[in-house]
Amino acid sequence: MTITVRPATSFEDIRTMVGPRRPDANVCWCLSYRLPSGENRALTGTARGERVRDLLAGGAPGVLAYDGADVVGWAAVHRRADTSFARNRRIPRLDDRDVWSAWCIRVRPGHRGQGISHRLLDGAVEFARAEGAPAIEGYPVDNRGAKVDLTMAYVGTKALFEQAGFRQAARTDSVLNGFPRVLMRLDLG
Repeated sequence: MTITVRPATSFEDIRTMVGPRRPDANVCWCLSYRLPSGENRALTGTARGERVRDLLAGGAPGVLAYDGADVVGWAAVHRRADTSFARNRRIPRLDDRDVWSAWCIRVRPGHRGQGISHRLLDGAVEFARAEGAPAIEGYPVDNRGAKVDLTMAYVGTKALFEQAGFRQAARTDSVLNGFPRVLMRLDLG
């Protein structure tokens, strides 16, 4: 298996990772942190995919992992200022730097347990660095080794971020699946 990670520039490949099986289904499309909550709630069915297509026209909304030609993973990464993290009351804003956020890491069933999450996070870091980010943040759960429900594992774990060189920069008031979330940061300068 040779995994490559590159910017998400193909709508169909993004759809494979975060889109629904039925085009009219109301699934996340990884928009819940990318859009203001009112806009996110208002988008339904095919409008969600069209909004992703609009975002893609402005640049890659994340990175994708490939095993050969098959897309096997996704990581959302973008400027914090353009996400709901810029206004989130439960996750602190540390400073006024133009940091980027990585908030969703997904690996397709059948490909999990092979280190692809690590490759995706590394790819998100490299993408942010290439875009000139001075630092990148993540908001994973501090599960202290306990099992995280697969549905909620998309935010990653503190250990995953630590292994990628991130350091805990702050505690948050956010809790996901019973675990506290922490703010992890990696300086890129």
